Amino acid sequence: MTDPQPPYLRIVADVERRIADGELRPGDPVPTTRAIMREWGVAMATATKALAALKQAGAIESTSRVGAVVARRRLPSRSTGGLDHDRVVRVAMGIADADGLAALSARAVAAKLGVATVALREHLDADLPQLIADAAFAEIEYPQPPPGWRSHLRVAARLQWAAYQRHPWLPRLVSIVRPATLPGLLAYAEWTLRALDDLGLDQRTRLHVYAALVNHVRGTALNIESEAGAELDTGMTSRQWMTARLAVDGPLIAHIARVAEPGADVDLESLFDFGLERLLDGLTAVLTPRKIHR
Repeated sequence: MTDPQPPYLRIVADVERRIADGELRPGDPVPTTRAIMREWGVAMATATKALAALKQAGAIESTSRVGAVVARRRLPSRSTGGLDHDRVVRVAMGIADADGLAALSARAVAAKLGVATVALREHLDADLPQLIADAAFAEIEYPQPPPGWRSHLRVAARLQWAAYQRHPWLPRLVSIVRPATLPGLLAYAEWTLRALDDLGLDQRTRLHVYAALVNHVRGTALNIESEAGAELDTGMTSRQWMTARLAVDGPLIAHIARVAEPGADVDLESLFDFGLERLLDGLTAVLTPRKIHR
């Protein structure tokens, strides 16, 4: 994918990042035009444009003997009034989707947006991982709840599962015991818990039912990212890998193959479906003594 950001803005963002992080302090010389040309591999016109943009933004100033230095009374690189919250989150999600959570940082997002890291941090109202997790849940479109608690919980589980498939990094950001109180996550919890209304459940039981459902989906989905990476590395699906290992791996793999029905597929989707139905079976025992709508 082509980066739409002009080269001179990437240089501006990098220099501003160095200033914000203290690598370049007020009064320190900044890279010269020729130094920028060498370090970033750009033409003189691009290097000159980058320095001009930094000077116009108030990040650097000219001195009579040293040349361009970090401004002693620095102003923000560019007005942050134009920073759109939704755009920040979209860029952050794009980084996580493309390269995983390890690649996500305020510095990486700021570089994509062409702003200083410190300016971006001042703009944010929560940590980036929390913001993208909330945004991922906010993407969910909730249907009219089906009748009956079991059908309702089944749909809730599948909505969550679909969110994890869209964003394989998401399960790592969902906590069962320390849930984030952000709008998208709360909307999912509220819609799911409506399945338990009018069943006479106390609050503790309601929360345990909800947590058990979320934990099953999340626990299975934690494998989506690693399985996608393994398939990319090996060029084989899990079933193809199992078949290939039969030729070299002896007793354990052979035993697993004998236990499974010939031609049966065991993958994350089937494990999710099987575990979900067994979980709902178990919840029937908890909810049966109370008023149940099927």
